[in-house]
Amino acid sequence: MTQQITTQILYPFSAVVGQEAMQLALLLNAINPAIGGVLIRGQKGTAKSTAARSLAVLLPAAETNSLGIQVRTNDGHETIPFSRPAGSSLFVELPVGASDDRVVGTLDIEHALRAGQRRFEPGLLAQAHGGILYVDEVNLLADHIVDVLLDAAASGVNTVEREGISVSHPARFILVGTMNPEEGDLRPQLLDRFGLAVEVVGQPEPAVRAEIVRRRIAFEANPADFYTRFAEAETDLRRRIIEGRVLLPQVTLSDGLLELITHICAGSGVDGLRADITIYKTALTLAAWEGRRQVTVEDVRRSAELALLHRRRRQPFEEPGLDQQQLDELIEQHRQRSGGAGEQGGREEKEASPADDSEGE
Repeated sequence: MTQQITTQILYPFSAVVGQEAMQLALLLNAINPAIGGVLIRGQKGTAKSTAARSLAVLLPAAETNSLGIQVRTNDGHETIPFSRPAGSSLFVELPVGASDDRVVGTLDIEHALRAGQRRFEPGLLAQAHGGILYVDEVNLLADHIVDVLLDAAASGVNTVEREGISVSHPARFILVGTMNPEEGDLRPQLLDRFGLAVEVVGQPEPAVRAEIVRRRIAFEANPADFYTRFAEAETDLRRRIIEGRVLLPQVTLSDGLLELITHICAGSGVDGLRADITIYKTALTLAAWEGRRQVTVEDVRRSAELALLHRRRRQPFEEPGLDQQQLDELIEQHRQRSGGAGEQGGREEKEASPADDSEGE
């Protein structure tokens, strides 16, 4: 693969060491953005932003450079073309102090009234269409801005309304939020709306730390040579993302596994149905990522690990996390009740609708 280079060579996604759960969560969202993004919790210096930036290089760029902006008024509607500059990055970073207009876009009402022309200046949500919208320290962002981001990520559309004029445009992007829990947490209502979450920590093993240092030093010394070492792995990841997107609509999940998902969520004490729906979508995507058309129990388990980390009910001051023993027990309970049925999809399964994002959002 030839890297999409703007002004610099980025550290390769495949060169990140020791953060497999984070990489998997990002790759699954690259295949199926309807999962709802990733919240990455952890200490500084754990490759959070590095992985998000380098993932953007792997995203297919086709059909993402232009979008029609629909402007609706009381007397009709029109479409304003908007194109991203050629060669622009599919990685858009949202500053913590960004204003509403900077995020959603600006509608010039005075110009519309004076000149009879609708003038809309697209914001960061339009720029991120087809790519990644990255928010560092998302826990420090104003709650109403987080709401706007999550609404757009869930619906795939950004809408701005001012003085009887409504502007909307596609805004399909992968939302990646990072945070250091020591600096404060998100409200549970906002946590729940992130599709997946992972906890990243610094590597305690000296050998792993040494390999991370070696790779970083080699990259800083000669980025082009270092990237060449991982070019084949990067090409393979990009191919698997494309193939996963093609295969995803064909993946099926049995009724037995759907019952397992609901059993896990009910037993974990999560509120609402968002967790169930997210595990369903993630399990489908995981099967597609691995080149399979049927979801397995292991897919459900791995998806639950990513979807329940931030949704499990916690006592005050209790650290977030997932009780692996409890998850094992819930899966075993369901297996015994069902006699092992539904452990792998069969011909009788219903076709999945992984892109359907309308329920439970």
